[in-house]
Amino acid sequence: MEQQIQEQVQDYYGTQLATSQDLKTNACCTTDIPAAHKKILAMLEAEVLDKYYGCGVCVPAAVEGCTVLDLGSGSGRDAFLLSRLVGEHGHVIGVDMTDEQLAVARRHVAAHTERFGYAQPNVEFRKGYIEDLRSADIEDNSVDLVVSNCVLNLSTDKAATYREIFRVLKPGGELYISDVFADRRVPESLRQDPVLYGECLSGALYIEDFRRLLLSLGIRDYRLTEQRQLTINNEEIERKVGNIKFHSLTVRAFKLELEDQCEDYGQVATYLGSAPDEPHGFRLDDHHYFETGRPMLVCGNTADMLSNTRYGQFFRVDGNKERHFGLFPCGAPAGSTTSSEAAASCGC
Repeated sequence: MEQQIQEQVQDYYGTQLATSQDLKTNACCTTDIPAAHKKILAMLEAEVLDKYYGCGVCVPAAVEGCTVLDLGSGSGRDAFLLSRLVGEHGHVIGVDMTDEQLAVARRHVAAHTERFGYAQPNVEFRKGYIEDLRSADIEDNSVDLVVSNCVLNLSTDKAATYREIFRVLKPGGELYISDVFADRRVPESLRQDPVLYGECLSGALYIEDFRRLLLSLGIRDYRLTEQRQLTINNEEIERKVGNIKFHSLTVRAFKLELEDQCEDYGQVATYLGSAPDEPHGFRLDDHHYFETGRPMLVCGNTADMLSNTRYGQFFRVDGNKERHFGLFPCGAPAGSTTSSEAAASCGC
């Protein structure tokens, strides 16, 4: 059955969809693109942009010099955007299983390399399966950042996919994805619908099952940076899915040993204002905005995210974990209205 679904997805994105205009819902629709990204996207080839099916912005700050893995890279839109952002000394690897999409991406590598002023390409596209990244020769602890844009919901084995992600990430590395999640478990009957699956709906994980899956892999705290409820705007599909609500969530998680609760150690973080294109402040998630130069009391997990990752160079974190003050006074992120949203990130 898993192979059948993979073949259906390959057919849907390889032959049935000519451009993003052929999608039947707005699940794969990106809004609020940063101005700096828009300037780079304006430099990309039209064919690359036309065959883009993402649902969010899955490019975090401060990626210069990083090795980045883009899962389900498709026509290469995000990979080429990252190619520009990581710079000539960074490296981007796109992995996709669809030959037609890989062909689009590969034929535009030379043009973008020249356009960005690089002496040689810093981006490559490999055929492989996100459930088994060894199929694309991705080694253990080899990448700084894993991104994916509206693709992980298409995986036929979510546990294997996330296990592979944290296998290939370096210690302190980051997962940063935009994907579709559901507010309840999607019935198996809908999962067998090739259109619903291809439209990134029926393969969506129930958000609490996502939390449990990460927990089983030792990822005890993850954060939301963006969230929006999807509107399908297709009567036939709306009738099929009934009361299930789908959300586009942008999620970040780190390969770090964190605690399963927000604990208070009296630590204080100050953003130095030095991250590229972030002079006035730095947003870690939907409830942590660090104004430049302004000290902020943080929980132990947040302190580790800011000091034991590539972001450490941009922050001063005062205090250690020698003295414990109990649970950090947490609350639900601003704007949360459901238990799923509250549980999706630590809320401190």
